[in-house]
Amino acid sequence: MSIRVFHSKTSFRLESGQVLPELHIAYHTYGTMNADGSNVVWVCHALTANSDAADWWAGLIGPGRAIDPAKHFIVCANIIGSCYGSSGPHTVNPETGTPWFRSFPAVTIRDMVQAHILLRAHLQIPRIHLLIGGSMGGYQVLEWALTEPEVIDRLFLLCTGAAESAWGIAIHTAQRLAIEADNTWQDAHPDAGQKGLKAARAIGMLTYRNYQTFVRTQSDPDKEKTDDFRASSYICYQGDKLVKRFHAQSYWLLSKAMDSHNIARGRHEDITTSLSHISQPVLLVGITSDILCPPEEQQFLARYLPQATYHEIDSSYGHDGFLIEFEKIGKILSDWEK
Repeated sequence: MSIRVFHSKTSFRLESGQVLPELHIAYHTYGTMNADGSNVVWVCHALTANSDAADWWAGLIGPGRAIDPAKHFIVCANIIGSCYGSSGPHTVNPETGTPWFRSFPAVTIRDMVQAHILLRAHLQIPRIHLLIGGSMGGYQVLEWALTEPEVIDRLFLLCTGAAESAWGIAIHTAQRLAIEADNTWQDAHPDAGQKGLKAARAIGMLTYRNYQTFVRTQSDPDKEKTDDFRASSYICYQGDKLVKRFHAQSYWLLSKAMDSHNIARGRHEDITTSLSHISQPVLLVGITSDILCPPEEQQFLARYLPQATYHEIDSSYGHDGFLIEFEKIGKILSDWEK
């Protein structure tokens, strides 16, 4: 299924109080929805992903997989603030006729969820059988479950938490400092801040994987080397790869949105009380080697969500394991759905 874009010409008020005069939401769907919507699976994506979930999560979504378009109607929407078709720094501000660039206003996870809700109404989806999200996608799932509890039947959360941790905020701040050190990053140009984005990605890669992964895959067999190390080449390669497909201004903006994540914010209660309101069955997956959002975050969720089932995967892939360990994850999901 090719990408589609829902264009809402109604103004969209953000949590900050600022208003977008219109909204574009890029999305993919796969499969056919049942008359009652009982087969809808909605996937919320993470930081630099896009709406083509069957591409970046091909091990989990596709024919014969745990999430199968022959059985499910699968939806994934690109988050606002991103650069894959939804409203963000590189879309046109209709009031000026030019791209927003750095003038695009701040967004939060709740703003992203409100955009998802608009798309759900546009697609005439009455209910969501299973709402899925890993990492930042899980932030959206938790917020959506609290915003529209009557619409969502079940949740599947991977490598995520109820609020952004001090550790996560510190990492994002370091990444933004790297972007801000590039004096082009605020330019009104599609290539603004590319060197800064490359450096930010380098910081990110250290948290997506871990010591064991780098030692196992990037160690040099040549003990005589004094430069041009394999690990260095790998980090530079990953930075260049992201620069070719993403934009510094979106990365900066979305990292701020992650920092804002706290399901108790503005609800006049603590996090544990907010979690107690999520009464749907919830499947939780943590990964032993995840240093970005470690298992203790998912264990906390399991402790306070009324109907939680927790599984921990022993994997060496760190935070990225939720994208890589699809066979283990698919079996856990299939067994839970029976």
